[in-house]
Amino acid sequence: MERLQATFDKLLRETSYTFHRYMYDRINWNARIVGLLGPRGVGKTTMMLQYIKENLPRKETLYVVAEDLYFSSHTLLDLADAFARTGGKYLVIDEIHKYKGWSRELKLIYDYHSELHVFFTGSSVLDIYKGVSDLSRRVLAYEMQGLSYREYLSLFHQIDLPTYNLQQIINQEVVVPRGFLPLQYFADYLKRGYYPFRDDNFETYLMNVVNATLEVDLAQYADLTPATIRKLKRLLIIIAQAAPFKPNFTQIGGQLEVSRNNIANLCVWLEKAGLIGQLRDSTGGLQGLGKVDKVYLDNSTLIYILGNKNTEIGTIRETFFYNQMRVTTDIISSHISDFEIDGMTFEVGGKKKKQKQIQNAAKGYIVKDDIETGYGNIIPLWQFGLTY
Repeated sequence: MERLQATFDKLLRETSYTFHRYMYDRINWNARIVGLLGPRGVGKTTMMLQYIKENLPRKETLYVVAEDLYFSSHTLLDLADAFARTGGKYLVIDEIHKYKGWSRELKLIYDYHSELHVFFTGSSVLDIYKGVSDLSRRVLAYEMQGLSYREYLSLFHQIDLPTYNLQQIINQEVVVPRGFLPLQYFADYLKRGYYPFRDDNFETYLMNVVNATLEVDLAQYADLTPATIRKLKRLLIIIAQAAPFKPNFTQIGGQLEVSRNNIANLCVWLEKAGLIGQLRDSTGGLQGLGKVDKVYLDNSTLIYILGNKNTEIGTIRETFFYNQMRVTTDIISSHISDFEIDGMTFEVGGKKKKQKQIQNAAKGYIVKDDIETGYGNIIPLWQFGLTY
């Protein structure tokens, strides 16, 4: 316990709180058990440590990582028992998916220790979703994505812009501050801005994130065999080189020697792990009723890391729009254009994009890259990065 506390103190000292992710103020921190889920590398651990540092009494709080050696001879319930006996009130468990049987013990902690508040982070892979489902009456779960363009500007360039909802954006209500050049950093965001870390080894670090997601998170906690993981890697490369594309699961299955239905399942695993996005023709969430119409890499940064060097800018633009809008809206495919949101049609392109694709749309909008301000039904692409 002393070593756990010492490690916790060190992490708190190293935690900066000058920048908060969008999810920070959306969480009901008063709930008995709060779960923060999401892909690797989007800042879940940092946000938890920030909340502890800014809001919780240190003497009543303990932070642990679920893969700590402490758990080679102790259980989560052991830890909660010991912590509660010393007056502990706030137990924070990072990467809880790395602890086998976590959901059962979390239920026991909830039942046995009404005095404890438990916060945990976890991967967004299947095992976490299943566990949270089992604890649906006890856990308040949140899903966090990577940086929006607005957050990127704040974190890396100290440019603070307000959030705008979709209606404000299409109504041309976005105010461009004096001296702010909207496109100055936009290309850099598309290439390197989705993940909240930045160093000289950025590409290597992100590739490690991708490999760990496949080889550790999915392999160990979705009970996938090494052979299946190899097929997942091959499938991810196929998607990276061709996205966005209308999926032909039969054809892809032939390439990977996997049945059509299994390819669909593999895509769902990649989607939940935050590596791809699947645009459906109706709402319903992951594995919902909607048929998959297009498959994308999850975000534009992944395109530059995994995709073909000659990836078309049109692919990057569509990926950005889809990636940013899915956080706050239900976005589906359009039968006449690129995307549909709440009955509105959106065609995404460069500054020379014409109105042809949306001429039969009841409410149609042209989303243009390489322009700073919009007019009428023409909206700058970068503004859709201000929604969270």
